[in-house]
Amino acid sequence: MWRWISGLMLLWCGYGAAVCPVWSQAKAEKEIASLSAQIKRWDEAYWKLGVSEVSDEVYDQLNGRLTQWQRCFGNDFAESALPALEGNVKHPVAHTGVRKAASKEALGHWMHGRKNLWMQPKVDGVAVTLVYRNGKLARAISRGNGLKGEDWTARVRLIPSVPKEVSGALANSVLQGELFWLRENHVQRQMGGMNARAKVAGAMMRQKDNALLSQTGIFIWAWPDGPKGMENRLSELSSAGFSLTARYTLPVQAVDAVEKQRLAWQNTALPFATDGIVVRSAEPPTGESWLPGEGNWIIAWKYSPAAQVAEVRNILFSVGRTGKISVVAALEPVQLDDKRVQRVSLGSVGRWQRLDIAPGDQIQVSLAGQGIPRFDKVVWRGADRQKPEPPASRYHSLSCFYASPECMEQFFARLTWLSSKQVFNIEGLGESGWRTLWQAHHFEHLFSWLLLTQEQLQSTPGFSAARGLALWHRFNQVHEQPFIRWILALGVPLPQASLKALEDVSWQKMSERSEKAWQALPGTGAEKARQIVAWLHAPEIDVLIRWLAQQHINGF
Repeated sequence: MWRWISGLMLLWCGYGAAVCPVWSQAKAEKEIASLSAQIKRWDEAYWKLGVSEVSDEVYDQLNGRLTQWQRCFGNDFAESALPALEGNVKHPVAHTGVRKAASKEALGHWMHGRKNLWMQPKVDGVAVTLVYRNGKLARAISRGNGLKGEDWTARVRLIPSVPKEVSGALANSVLQGELFWLRENHVQRQMGGMNARAKVAGAMMRQKDNALLSQTGIFIWAWPDGPKGMENRLSELSSAGFSLTARYTLPVQAVDAVEKQRLAWQNTALPFATDGIVVRSAEPPTGESWLPGEGNWIIAWKYSPAAQVAEVRNILFSVGRTGKISVVAALEPVQLDDKRVQRVSLGSVGRWQRLDIAPGDQIQVSLAGQGIPRFDKVVWRGADRQKPEPPASRYHSLSCFYASPECMEQFFARLTWLSSKQVFNIEGLGESGWRTLWQAHHFEHLFSWLLLTQEQLQSTPGFSAARGLALWHRFNQVHEQPFIRWILALGVPLPQASLKALEDVSWQKMSERSEKAWQALPGTGAEKARQIVAWLHAPEIDVLIRWLAQQHINGF
């Protein structure tokens, strides 16, 4: 698609309500200049070489973000921000571009009161004008800036799917459509866009590479000043060899029907990649009045992107129950499917440092299994590279069994782990609940909560009396949990396979096992066996074991 128009439309539907960055004017100018230079480099590679160095989705989102910043800091969207479009062949009828509906509700509002509407898949490719004179293909013009484009005639004549001769009403006609990458059984939801737009653009601009032209199709979506009545136009197009248009152009009256068809095309095998659905009036104005950005008789409702570009607001560090420090990127919120994503894990401190991510960077995020946000890649680094210092690595598997000021994060991570389903399964007690309990009672170590009385729990600020009573009952039930669960709660560094292989086990029997005996269990090598023995005999563990024995916990 026409990249700069695409970015501008995206601004109106996605970034118009975005919050402006809290930057000084100097910082804003620096960041705008840096991103503008990056987009210019991408544009030059795309338009002059036919090479896409970044996916269309990423380009559109970052171009929209640049435009947002320019508006925030007093710079209008000027020609200087647009790609260098060098086409000099005038379109007989201008390309209008397609405005975007941000939601089903917005589309319904646009459809209200309009009649004779039709819907088509929004084919993901590059736009082209075809000009037929006296029954022959006289000219093919790239979209360019909508008014002028490049002469693609020679390249288009090499595309088998584009009819070179037509007759009847088409003999002297102007058509607008999409050149696309022909795909067999392409299911959009499963396969995504596959950068189809860039592949076709590259094929049109590389003069010596004709291989992809045989895999290029044409979808005609407009016949300015063509026959009246959509049925007549579709019949003529189909007879001339533009069969896909008739096949994938359907009448529609209600927005619910659009929603249903949009979902169907997203999940059905098609011969092309798509990025949404288009609804158009069958009665547009005469072609002479068409202008870029003013096609008010047509609208698109795009699919939610499989991935989003998000700005990193901050870098956060958290200490897990084992002492491992994890890094999380706090993001300007983005929408992925039905999820509002505000943070994403970057893994360990070492990985974060290798990724070189700082606040202000733009990263791509998507949804992994179970809808968990996933970091994909850095798409652009800000000019200002101020990164926070990670915490000192003083945490480990034997630290923070007690609630000291420097230990609270790991301490609560340990508590959250022991109340989880994998360990004691204390229903209704997560991290926030543990923090509430500790704030009220300031218990000392990992198991001190076992001594809390019914009265204390029922009078805990932030808890109802009923919730306090329920917790008291659940804490009492914990006393009867199997020994192996208590070992898990302590955080013994035993592999899962070794845990399952343990039989008739007690603390005494575990502490008496040698490194060699541990190695005999599945999943335990020499180094792991050494770690297990060292952990079992650590003074920090010994103190807790003696305390649990005093409480008459089974196995200690």
